[in-house]
Amino acid sequence: MSKTTLAIAATAALGLLTGCAAQVEPEYAPKALQDTADTTTAKVLWEEQVGDGLGQGGYPLAPAQDSDTLFAADHEGLVEAIDADSGEPRWQIELDAAASSALTAVAGRVYLGTRNGEVVALDQSNGEVLWHTRVSSEVLAAPQPNSSLLVVQAIDGSVTALDRDTGAERWVYSGNRPTLTLRSTGTPRVIDQVTFAGLANGRLVTIDNRSGQALWERRIAVPQGRSEIERLVDLAGQPLLTQDGRLFVTSYNGRLAALQATSGEILWSRDISSYRSPMLVGDYLFVVDEASHVIALNAGNGETLWQLDDLEGRELTAPTFADGRLAVGDFEGYLHLIDAREGTLVGRTEADDAISVAPLTDGKRVYTLADDGSLEALELQP
Repeated sequence: MSKTTLAIAATAALGLLTGCAAQVEPEYAPKALQDTADTTTAKVLWEEQVGDGLGQGGYPLAPAQDSDTLFAADHEGLVEAIDADSGEPRWQIELDAAASSALTAVAGRVYLGTRNGEVVALDQSNGEVLWHTRVSSEVLAAPQPNSSLLVVQAIDGSVTALDRDTGAERWVYSGNRPTLTLRSTGTPRVIDQVTFAGLANGRLVTIDNRSGQALWERRIAVPQGRSEIERLVDLAGQPLLTQDGRLFVTSYNGRLAALQATSGEILWSRDISSYRSPMLVGDYLFVVDEASHVIALNAGNGETLWQLDDLEGRELTAPTFADGRLAVGDFEGYLHLIDAREGTLVGRTEADDAISVAPLTDGKRVYTLADDGSLEALELQP
C-alpha cells in the first residue's frame, strides 16, 4: 500500500473524530539502532506513574517545571505536582474535563487546556482550580503567558488572549484554516507587546497584544502537490525568539526560516520540513526534521554544521539540551543522547513506553514522560 493511500486511510479514520485534522503518516522506515559511543550514561534517580498517560489519542501532555516542582497530567484529567528532587507527589486532583494540552507552570499557577475547549488555571501550592474559561475549540498547545495575558491557540486555528488573573477574554484572532491540517497546532510565542503565532495555512502572524489585531503576516510555507495530504503546510512548532530580535520558525512540507521579529523580513531560509519546535544553544540552531534527522545549523546564516541520520524514521521528539548533550525520545521508548557540538550518539537509555513529548530539563537532569504515564528523572553521567 502506498504512502498516500496509508495517509488517506488514517486521515479518514481520524476524521470521524476530528473532521479536519490528520496524523503525519511515516514515510521513512525506522532505522535499526546502532551502537553509541557510550561516553554518557543516564542514571534513573526516581520514577513516578502519572495516571493513565497520554491515552489512545496521543495527547501532547508535556509536563512543566517551576522551581523545585514538576507538574504533569494524564488524558483523563488527573493533574499531579511532584517534588523534582525526590519524585514524591505533593498533591493530585481530578479535573472535570479530560486534559489535552501540554502544561505551563509560572508565577504560582499551572495552566492547561482540555478536550472540551476549556482553559484551566490551578494554584501550584494545592491544585485548587482558580478559574476556567471556554475557548472556541479543543486545546492541544500549552497556554503561553506574558505579564498580564494567557494566550491560547486552539485546534480550529483561533488565538485567544485571556486575563491571566481572572480568565476573562481580552481578544480573539481568527485566521484562515485549511480543510485538512495536522493533528496538532502551533504553540504561540508571547512577549508583553506581541504574540507570534504559526498557523496551519503556512503563515506566521504577529498580533498586537493590546487589540488582537495583526501587525504583519509572512508566508513561510507554500502548499504544493495534488492531494490535501501533500498540501499540508502547518507551522506546528513554536516560534523561537532571540534576545536580539530574530525569529526561527519551522513548517511542515515547507522550510525553516529566520526572520526579523519587528518586520517579518526573512533573513535566511532552508528547505527543511519539520513539525517540531527548533532549539537554540549559543550559535547552534537545532531542528528535528520530518524524517527524524537531527540537524545543527549556524543560526547566523543557516549553514549546516552537522546532520545525524542514524535515527531516521524513529519519530523523534523535539530536542532538549542538558550539559552539552541533546536528548530526544523515540517511538520505541528510547532516549537518545547526542553530543551537541559533534552530532554523534554518545548514549542511550530506555523508558517503559514510547516517548512522544519532548524531554524536560533543568540543565542537569532530564525528565522524560512516556506515553503510558511513566515519568522518570535522569542524571547524565559523566
